[in-house]
Amino acid sequence: MHDDLKKAVEVLQQGGIILYPTDTIWGIGCDATNEEAVKRIYKLKQREDSKSMLVLLDNEAKLNSYVEEVPEMAWDIIELSTKPTTIIYPNAKNLAGNLLAEDNSVGIRISKETFSQQLCQRFKKPIVSTSANISGQPSPASFEDISDDIRSHVDYVVKFRQGETSNPAPSSIIKLEVDGQIKIIRE
Repeated sequence: MHDDLKKAVEVLQQGGIILYPTDTIWGIGCDATNEEAVKRIYKLKQREDSKSMLVLLDNEAKLNSYVEEVPEMAWDIIELSTKPTTIIYPNAKNLAGNLLAEDNSVGIRISKETFSQQLCQRFKKPIVSTSANISGQPSPASFEDISDDIRSHVDYVVKFRQGETSNPAPSSIIKLEVDGQIKIIRE
């Protein structure tokens, strides 16, 4: 795992994109502050850039660096969640503009999975995490299900956890507003 982390961080620092295991399904990732890298992921996924992508952080203490005002409810949700949960926050900042939704919101998940958490810690920036599939196709249940189109167009493929065959679920998604409104997008 150490060599994978080292190589993945090098690729991210150079503006590259990686294929890596997350706390949910395999993801395509890049530096979430690099507009050109984000653009490459949209192109690879054949996805409209009006559809925002989420980012991973290793620690909730970093949220204030990327969200103007973290709604109070977010802290409770993060602490009490028993499964991976993505929270959509209003008024994102310090992230690539093409990563954000039209209303300037962004989905952020605090990873508790070893590899993606250590990757975020070592990279010291948020990392894009979007499913490793062409837009409109099913999300891959395991590494083996990831198409050659995806595998051959990233700059680095992480070796760690490639042999796992568990069928992980995508994260829950909750949208929070500063005024306290909560909307469940996906349970």
